[in-house]
Amino acid sequence: MKHLNVLVKGKVQGVYFRASTKAVADQLGVKGFVLNQPDGTVYLEAEGDAMALDFLLDFCKEGPYDAEVEAVEVTETTELKHFKNFEVIKKIK
Repeated sequence: MKHLNVLVKGKVQGVYFRASTKAVADQLGVKGFVLNQPDGTVYLEAEGDAMALDFLLDFCKEGPYDAEVEAVEVTETTELKHFKNFEVIKKIK
């Protein structure tokens, strides 16, 4: 099990990036969350096995049809948060 913090930059809001990421994560069995940041980026935290996370990162580098991904910054942490599922967070609290 690995935990990744991922920041996706580019035209990634308003293109169903979060919903598409959730669909891919659910198919892969990855747990975590995804949210839009005020600066126009998308941030996600994901936990799963190495192969599933690699597939999720491949998706993040492309994004859905209308996305224009410019950069994907990935940080691996050793602390697992043991998420129950993968969810789209609508608003930052």
